[in-house]
Amino acid sequence: MVGDLSRRLVAEAIGTMLLVLFGAGSVVAALVFGDGQLNYAGLGFIALSFAVVVAIVIYAFGNTSGAHINPAVTIALAAGRRFPWAEVPFYIVAQLVGAFAGALLIVGGFGRRAIDPGGVGLTQLGVGVNYAQGILLEALGTFLLLLTIMAMAVDRRAPPGWAGLMIGLAVAGEIFVLGPSTNGSVNPARTFGPYLANSLFGGDTPWAQIGVYLAGPIIGAVLAVVVYDVVARPARDLPETAAQGAAGEITGAREPRAEAVRQELAGQVPGARAPQDDQIRDRVGHARRRWRLGGRR
Repeated sequence: MVGDLSRRLVAEAIGTMLLVLFGAGSVVAALVFGDGQLNYAGLGFIALSFAVVVAIVIYAFGNTSGAHINPAVTIALAAGRRFPWAEVPFYIVAQLVGAFAGALLIVGGFGRRAIDPGGVGLTQLGVGVNYAQGILLEALGTFLLLLTIMAMAVDRRAPPGWAGLMIGLAVAGEIFVLGPSTNGSVNPARTFGPYLANSLFGGDTPWAQIGVYLAGPIIGAVLAVVVYDVVARPARDLPETAAQGAAGEITGAREPRAEAVRQELAGQVPGARAPQDDQIRDRVGHARRRWRLGGRR
């Protein structure tokens, strides 16, 4: 169990590192090669870069750690009873470490230009955006992100294979809208990594705004999980045969039911009586053990 947790934490750290490196790194690239200026067209390419790396990380590590790569996601899933609270601190630490590592790699790749004018791709409030507006906007953006995660990755009714693409596009969509106002972080780790690296190398870091990028994403994420559970009512109203989502309790598999086993056993011998409950329990237990060994992450 400890070894499995360690492997999942490594996946979270690598995934968050890649998110910052190729997400926040695209901000640095746009500023460096745009002479310190960033227009709305450039923001579109940044959004696309975030979408691509998020999708890749989900497809690469979704079946290993769930590919949260975001403390707000981890906290919201725990609040919705889909992730153990005991593992939340470990996931968050791994995400923060990965985010800082990604920011350091940006500095390593761009040198001093990553600090000035790049700011290591840090997030900050736009002109005319106050603290409360920043929290509201970040909460709304994260609400969209978690709504997509719940619908495409957690709900057992989700069509398989689409989670990474749609979640990545949700990230791009919120950046299109929030980018000019808050830079569209929706992720405390994505903000923390560049902040710490920028400060370490002497850059001007708006630490006073860190609360926006903590409170907004967490509020929006938890609210989205609650709303989805109340309105969409995933899984709880479905029979056991319902298809599983990519990151639900059961990953892409269906656990055999007692009735199916009863019919199978009865059909092996023509005219035979249906097996007794103890036989059914033995077969179901055996099938479940085989399923857990081969299908559960």
